[in-house]
Amino acid sequence: MKRLALALILSAGAALAHQLTVFAFVEDGDVVVETRFSSGRVPVEGTVRVLDATEALVLETTLAEDGTARFPLDPGVASDGLTIVVETGEGHDNYWILTPQDIAGGRE
Repeated sequence: MKRLALALILSAGAALAHQLTVFAFVEDGDVVVETRFSSGRVPVEGTVRVLDATEALVLETTLAEDGTARFPLDPGVASDGLTIVVETGEGHDNYWILTPQDIAGGRE
């Protein structure tokens, strides 16, 4: 029983060690996406999908080598908010929701 508990703890720790953190914001008319693993390491490749409020795909791009992506904000598409989904492979993915308030605040 102790071995099972130890195995579960170790496997949970390994899973958390590679958790992907995604953060997105609006700056100078662009959406900026920043990513990082919980270990502090930056993903060197990945796919960024941008979904509108109806969950329709509006843009797909890739992460730069520094773990970021930047693309122009389309106010017509973004008026009701955006969901930024980042997938780096091997089951590592996460998302960030930009609300209409986030988008309006970044354009000011």
